[in-house]
Order: sequence, then structure tokens, then C-alpha cells
Amino acid sequence: MRTSKTPRARLLRRTFAALGLALLVTATGSSCDTDRTGPDGEGAKIVPGVLRVLASSELTDMEPVLDTAMRTTGIQVRPTYVGTLDAVEQIASGRADKEYDAIWLSSNDYLRLDPDTARRITAETPIMTSPVALGVRPATVTRLGWDPAKVTWSQLHRAVADGKLSYGMTDPKRSNSGFSALVSVASGLSGAQSALTGADVRRATPKLKEFFTGQKLTSGSSGWLAAAYGRRDDVDALVNYESVLLSSFQSGELTVIRPTDGVVTADYPLSVLTSARPEAKDAARRLTAYLRSPEVQERITGATLRRPVVPGVRPASALARDLRRELPFPGSRAVADGLLDAYDNTLRRPSRTVYVLDTSGSMSGERLERLKTALAELTGDFRDREEVTLMPFGSAVKKSEVRTHTVDPASPQKTLDAIRSDAGKLSASGGTAIYSSVQEAYRFLGRSPGDTFTSIVLMTDGENTDGDPATAFDAFYRSLPAEQKRTPVFPILFGDSDRGELDHIASLTGGQLFDATKGSLDGAFEEIRGYQ
Repeated sequence: MRTSKTPRARLLRRTFAALGLALLVTATGSSCDTDRTGPDGEGAKIVPGVLRVLASSELTDMEPVLDTAMRTTGIQVRPTYVGTLDAVEQIASGRADKEYDAIWLSSNDYLRLDPDTARRITAETPIMTSPVALGVRPATVTRLGWDPAKVTWSQLHRAVADGKLSYGMTDPKRSNSGFSALVSVASGLSGAQSALTGADVRRATPKLKEFFTGQKLTSGSSGWLAAAYGRRDDVDALVNYESVLLSSFQSGELTVIRPTDGVVTADYPLSVLTSARPEAKDAARRLTAYLRSPEVQERITGATLRRPVVPGVRPASALARDLRRELPFPGSRAVADGLLDAYDNTLRRPSRTVYVLDTSGSMSGERLERLKTALAELTGDFRDREEVTLMPFGSAVKKSEVRTHTVDPASPQKTLDAIRSDAGKLSASGGTAIYSSVQEAYRFLGRSPGDTFTSIVLMTDGENTDGDPATAFDAFYRSLPAEQKRTPVFPILFGDSDRGELDHIASLTGGQLFDATKGSLDGAFEEIRGYQ
């Protein structure tokens, strides 16, 4: 295991830096009354009657319930949405103490593995639950001859190993649904009878490697994953929370399978930070009581397709009878982090990414320095076996400066140093040939296809001034073989770049636009990592 570069350590280091700052400064609200000054010198202001909550991103579907709660109780919830595991690092660092009163994550299980972090929260109260499940195309269920009520992780593994099942799953480092799925399959395939141990993971590694050969889609968010799945006809299933699978697709599109040998379940505990002021703690207590009242529990299960936690409240009619076995969480943080590290560097398919980098004349000076800094920071997150291509462009791709590196598990630091060195040599000149350069990236990837997660990251600070126009790019993309069309482009809005141009490229290719105009460039690069 590469202990010097564990996922949690890398993510924690970057949370202290610009990514965490950008997320918090742009997302939290304003207002009056007492100031709390953050490390950047800006005050995070407290508003009487407002409960500032750091929440898992999937909880946006609770906003109608929270609007009603405000009218009923007078408590206004001001949420900031982030990935669950990113939120844990903000809590661990102490940043959450300065910005929030409470947290509302899909689970506190990972948080509780660190005693110091666990001491930062109190009054954890589950609000609803949703187990990890698989949504499988009905035709695939029929083809495999499965009874959906009796499928095990071993059956799923066997189907993948035989080349009969493929699936999509969110990135375990950035999404708790992906992490819960990883723990579930590791427990199921290891035969662990209690909390997952390092020995269990090692015993299951050969089967886990086979299982993750079936993962054809990865994502930093459940919403994008569902949309990407809808574009593909070669992926059989999705792994996510039961509620996400049921709410993202029409009835009959997916058969929801809950493996009978057990899964990990999200219980969405509303938890108060121990640093919260007394009136905020009282507001959280009253909000919790409201959300757990029978009538509100009925509304929650009907609106979100999560399961109620209050006895006597019936789940929504779309939810099958709950017969699942609950799997225990890993017994220590070392086991959890080791599992994440193994997934990144050993178990999953490797990544292959072309970074199409605007080094036109307009990038000269501070903008180019920001790009070099962002790329240098990003090298700390590259995985073993990952292929990274830097493709700078101006009026055309600067072919003499294109460099490709593959991270060697035997000597990763050598590769990372080489990437940093190449990034440091970038220079600004020429016009801005956006569309021609992205076409060149597709041609590059098409010359040596492989069994990898492929993507293109486009960073530009201006509009297209040279090379092919948008119409030519559209025609080029539509002429690509089906396999190449599955490579998304993730553009980064930066400087004076044209949002319309970049949004069009993202929409056409099934990618997503990331905005670095309001935050940090390194933050945007880092956020894209969940999709690679």
C-alpha cells in the first residue's frame, strides 16, 4: 500500500487549501449579528433563527420539506451541499466549527472512525434510511435468470467475472454511496462475519479485482452518473442508494436488487456540532423532532423514497419489504483508508486522461502561473497505472510539447515529478483553437484504445479564435465510433472563456462544465477527479 499517498491524506491536505476555501466561501450565506472570522480573514456571520447545515449533496431533494419546516417551526435551514467524505474532512480540520451549526450527512460511520473528529459532533439522530442497492435493466435480470429477491454478492461477482454484467458506481473517495457500495461488496465477497478487517480485504482482493472489471462508469455525483447511464446502452446496472435508483428512473426501467448477504445503509443523522451556540443546538433539537414526527416521516418517504425511521410509519408503496441484512462498517480508519487506497490503485480500472490546456497568449503571466500551480497540486492525486497526457494548445495543438506519462506503481514519485516538470515548462503564445484541439485529443485516444476510464479535460481562458468552428467539431464528434463517443469532455470555465461554447461541448459529449471563475482553478481540477 502507498501509505504516503493515501486518498484520505491527499484529500485532507487539499481541503485545507483552495478547494475547501472555495466551496465554503462561495456556498455559505451572509447576514447579520455575531461574526466568526475564518482563516481567510472573512467573517462567517450568524443569523438568529437560521441553522447553518453542512449537508450531503443528495439531500437537495429535502428542500421542500425544509421549506415547510420553516413555516411550521420558524427554523430556517441554510444548507451547504458537498460530498459526504469531503464534508468529513472539513469537520476533521475544524473548518466546519467556524462555518456551521450542524451536519446532515448520509452517514457518520466514517467520521466516527477517528475519535478526535467524532468528538466534534453530538446529538446524532437518524432521520431516514436508504440501503445500497443495484438497479439492473430488466432484460439483464431475465438473461441471467435471477430472482431479484435472492441475489447475492457472489452471484453478482460471478456474472461480472463471466463478462455478463457491467455497471456504474460513484467514486468512493467523494461519494458515500460509492464508499458504502465498496464496503458492501468487500464484506460480501470476503465472507466477513463481523466488522471488515485488513485480512478480510486481502482475502477478497482477487474477487474484488474481478468485480471491478465490470465497472464501466464512474462519477463524482449520483445525478451525473444516472444521466451518463441513460446515454449508454452497454452498461447493465447502477450501484447506488435504493432511493436514488427509484427516484432517478421511471417505474420499470430498472429492477432494484438488494443483495441478500448484506449491504451498508445510509441513516442520514442530523448531528449538532459541539461548537454550536446554545440557540442553534435548541433549533436543531426542534427541527429533529419535527422531521421525526409521523406525518413528516410519511411525507419524507413519499417524496424521497427513503425509508422512515419512526415505528408505525409505513414506507412509500414503491419500496419493497425490507429484508436486507445490515453489514458492519470497517473496524478502524486504517482498514477504511486501506480499502479506499486499494480501490484507487489496485482494484479499479485505470484512468486515461488528456488535459487539453490553453497556453495561448492571453494566458501569459498570472493565469499561466495559476495553471502550473494547479497541475502541480493535482499530481498528488494521480493513481497507480493512470495515463496522463498534457496537450497544450494555442493557435493549434503544440505537438512538440505534448507529453504522456503513466504512473508506475513501482516508482510513482518519478512519474509525478516528471509531470510537474512538464507542467512547469508550459509557455504562453498564439491564439485559441478550442475545437481543433479537442478533436486532436479524441484522435490521440483513438490511436491506442484500452480498457480504461477515458476522459478529456479542457481548460481555456478565452473564446475560440483559430482552427475549426463549433459546427466542424459537432460533425467530427458525430462521426466518431460509438466507443469513442463515450469519452466525455469536462471543460473548465476560467478567465474570459465563453460559457456557452464550453457548455455546448460538455452537453454534446456527455461531460460536465466546472466553473473556476468563482473559486480556484486547482479546486475545479480536483472536483473533476471524481469523474475520471
